[in-house]
Amino acid sequence: MIAILVFLLVLVLASIKQVNEYERGILFFCGKFRKLLSPGWHIVFPIFYSFKKVDVRTKTVDVPEQEAITKDNVSIKINAVLYYKIFDASKSVLAVENFNYAVSQLAQTTMRNIVGSVSLDELLSERDKLSSEICKIVDEATDPWGIKVENVELKDVALPEEMKRVIAKVAEAEREKQAVITKAAGEVEASNNLAQAAKVLGTAPGALHLRTLATLNDLSSDQSNTVIFAVPIEGLEALKGIADRGNRQ
Repeated sequence: MIAILVFLLVLVLASIKQVNEYERGILFFCGKFRKLLSPGWHIVFPIFYSFKKVDVRTKTVDVPEQEAITKDNVSIKINAVLYYKIFDASKSVLAVENFNYAVSQLAQTTMRNIVGSVSLDELLSERDKLSSEICKIVDEATDPWGIKVENVELKDVALPEEMKRVIAKVAEAEREKQAVITKAAGEVEASNNLAQAAKVLGTAPGALHLRTLATLNDLSSDQSNTVIFAVPIEGLEALKGIADRGNRQ
């Protein structure tokens, strides 16, 4: 009698299964799905019943580096990271054999397809948009597995060496182009200012003389400068008039 009681006690203790807060339990009866088990302790008798736990926390999948060809026939290597969590533990076990491997393979295929549908410029400049598109496609495909894809981030885009050199040359040419445009715009603005200044000096009485004196003052600040003074025609005519009046007297 005691042996039977001990056996039953050991059987009950061995049948106690714990489901943690971040897990869900799946109970099978004679190989058939019976129900989901919430967090806590549960009695799962052996032989007829079996039990499997599924972690429902957010998981990270490193999508390995993939070789792909863009829409404009540029060969690249790209990798990504994917975040997902299980919202239906029973589907993740019953609908797919290995959900982690399945999600990774699906993400790789989708990433290559998306890269093949865009040009290199779009891939480099619209990375966030492409990541969202990959996330949407993978999420829809994994929904029957009870999996919610939360985010996909494209990490690195590796270009061939010759393509890197081409991009560097294009960037250098663009910088030179902008420099020429900026210089030309500056010269146009300077010429407009000079024209406006010449117009003012030509119409204002005495303005040209004041400008000449200001220039001479600037030059005289450095004793090493040799100044050649150009007398305006108006000044020469004034001096000639003074000399003529002196001779008549």
